[in-house]
Amino acid sequence: MTTAPHRVDVHQHIVPPFYRDLLAKAGIAEAGGRALPDWSPESALELMDLLGTATAIVSVSTPGTGFLSDPGEAGALARRLNDFSASLTADHPGRFGYFATVPMPDATASATEAARALDELGADGVTLLANNQGTYLGTDSQEPLWQTLDERGAIVFVHPADLPGPAVDGIPPFAADFLLDTTRAAYLLVRNGVVRRYPNIRFILSHAGGFVPYASHRMAVALAGDTGRSPLDTLDDFRGFYFDTALSSSPAALPTLLAFARPGHVLFGSDWPFAPTPAGQYFAGGLDTGVEPDTLQAVNRAGAEALLPRLAATPAPTPSPPAAVRLRHTAQRAAARLLFKLVQPGTD
Repeated sequence: MTTAPHRVDVHQHIVPPFYRDLLAKAGIAEAGGRALPDWSPESALELMDLLGTATAIVSVSTPGTGFLSDPGEAGALARRLNDFSASLTADHPGRFGYFATVPMPDATASATEAARALDELGADGVTLLANNQGTYLGTDSQEPLWQTLDERGAIVFVHPADLPGPAVDGIPPFAADFLLDTTRAAYLLVRNGVVRRYPNIRFILSHAGGFVPYASHRMAVALAGDTGRSPLDTLDDFRGFYFDTALSSSPAALPTLLAFARPGHVLFGSDWPFAPTPAGQYFAGGLDTGVEPDTLQAVNRAGAEALLPRLAATPAPTPSPPAAVRLRHTAQRAAARLLFKLVQPGTD
């Protein structure tokens, strides 16, 4: 693993103190079956330096604003979160960008806040949960939002949420349900023609797209029977998505993702702090030890620079931590690479 920070992490989260307090007041202490993690700008930067990340595009994870039943309160929270994210970006030039929060499932209010965040606050895109209070992306009544995003050529970061149904005992949502949630949203965005009607929107699917690369041909055949469209056209739509590597750069998942996605459409992601630091190290190590150099450069940075030209316009920030910190990071990277090799299954 290289030591000079150069990656762009498109899947990193923030948990501002005021947001944590609001969740606690609503009786929410976890997301996706994981306890809400500690977060601060300082701890984020420490993790970034460890993983060799120059810039993180941060976002708010599930439940977003969806735990608020009052639309006015949801809209106010989205504005507060976006103002906070804009300040974080301004306070740490070059180290952070952000995907804005919008108060879905209200598509009209979400379009208004998306326009404010993109036009006035300098957001890099918007975050949309795969489902919002049981309403999936790609279903009816979302046209005002799609039109606003398409007009701006916006990036949409699709993040999973809890499935709209009871969880199964013994299966934490983040472990399996999240993958299905993202896949459902991607399926409907393709089935209902959103990706074709609004070709200027660039969609990033979290966690390697859930099951999309693995099940793409199966889904294309199903959609052909349902819509009469050519399976090849449908596969082309699925390949038009971008995918991040958060918790997904394993020897089992990564080859399928790279074989399916278009060149330049696979981007680095860590899912920190919901994915703890050891998990981030493990999957970053898998990426660094299992990918050809040109492909690795595309995943780490070049793909993100193509999506976000501002990243290519300025040199990647190169923080220089104290020597003791650099030595500790070097030892941690070596340990992570060794662990990755040790836990791979055999070939028998």
